[in-house]
Amino acid sequence: MMGFIKEFFQKMRDPVRQKFFYAVLGGKMLGVALVLALVYAIPTFLFGSKVWAADELAPYINPINTGWVLLGAFLVFGMQAGFTMREAGVCRERETVNVLVECLFDTCVCGLLHWGWGFAFMFGGGNAFVGWHLPGEPTKSLIFMKGVDVMSTYGSTGIPIMAHYLFQFAFADCASTICSGAMVGRTRFVGDVLYSIGVSGFIYPIFGHWCWGPDGFLATMGSQGGFLSSLGMNFHDFAGSTVVHSIGGWVAIAGAIALASRLGRKFKRDGREPILPHNLTIAVIGGLILWFGWYGFNPCSTLSLMDHVGVARVATNTTLAACMGGLAAVFVVYFRTKKWDAISILNGSLAGLVGITCPCYWVSNIGASAIGAVAGVLVVLATDLLEHLRIDDPVGAWPVHGVCGIWGTLSLGLFACGQYSAAGSSPTGGASDRCPFA
Repeated sequence: MMGFIKEFFQKMRDPVRQKFFYAVLGGKMLGVALVLALVYAIPTFLFGSKVWAADELAPYINPINTGWVLLGAFLVFGMQAGFTMREAGVCRERETVNVLVECLFDTCVCGLLHWGWGFAFMFGGGNAFVGWHLPGEPTKSLIFMKGVDVMSTYGSTGIPIMAHYLFQFAFADCASTICSGAMVGRTRFVGDVLYSIGVSGFIYPIFGHWCWGPDGFLATMGSQGGFLSSLGMNFHDFAGSTVVHSIGGWVAIAGAIALASRLGRKFKRDGREPILPHNLTIAVIGGLILWFGWYGFNPCSTLSLMDHVGVARVATNTTLAACMGGLAAVFVVYFRTKKWDAISILNGSLAGLVGITCPCYWVSNIGASAIGAVAGVLVVLATDLLEHLRIDDPVGAWPVHGVCGIWGTLSLGLFACGQYSAAGSSPTGGASDRCPFA
């Protein structure tokens, strides 16, 4: 070691070597200083300056979850194309223009009303029956989004209010469009305007607040001081078998009864066959678009892609229920008529989708298949009931959405495993400790 040091100082007596050494040393020190400057400057430039404890923290927005919810909004909104095609395909040709105008008008009205007050009524804080302000911030009104800016988030989700509004507007639009299918060919334009305003602006958001609002009486049911506090369990509906589909289905059947049947519509009890769809191709393609949109309806209702296992389970359960519903319905009809009926398998698959919408997070694959199969049978029986009662529901809105929406909600208590939990549920997902259909 001493020899190396002695040799170094001997070489440094050479002026050329001295200049070379000092140049290399100076370059390295300059490089180290530049690296230290970049280490300090780049984070400050990209992520902002330091925030001390006395400063106000900006709202946290989760970009992954926000993107996931927006994807769901786009998929669910795309279901409007499916509803329009399905309704236009199964009605009479002369009723097609009425269907097209109705569906487009309903979407435009719903978007404005849900922004104006529908979202506030449904997801705002307030009382047990209706909301109006940002949850936890009574001074910030959600009416016409007055207390909302681009950085406002919904609760602790990390999702901007604007993204949550868009997702929920698509749900509200589905509930309102369901109604129109049962009243095809019997309403004037003024009638379309009135029921669109009634469903989109009042019926759906107020009922939705009861079930999904931060202080709705069904959402807080079972809690201390809440509705039926001794029950110890709140109302469960993961993605809307009751909140979206049953509401739409029951408004639809009320409209169909009030309007009576279409001119020329005869029933089997009168010795006549029902009016046949004028374009099965459009109807079936519309049904497939609805099925595709359901992958936004159910999986994206997790509101978080971080729950990747739950998302995958929900998507799988959704698929299995739709498949079993379609098969169950078409086989029931075949055994009765010896014909493979396209409308039966279409309505059966949609019935399975409606049935699984409530329990999709909390049931196993076998449970989802059973729920879909029962829904497929129920939709056929409910259609027969309407035919017997001489109620004209051209698209089967009540059998698919009303009856199977109720079945989906009730099925949670029968098929929930008790192995999964989600936001708003108990640690056991509102079920027993044993999964009877695992």
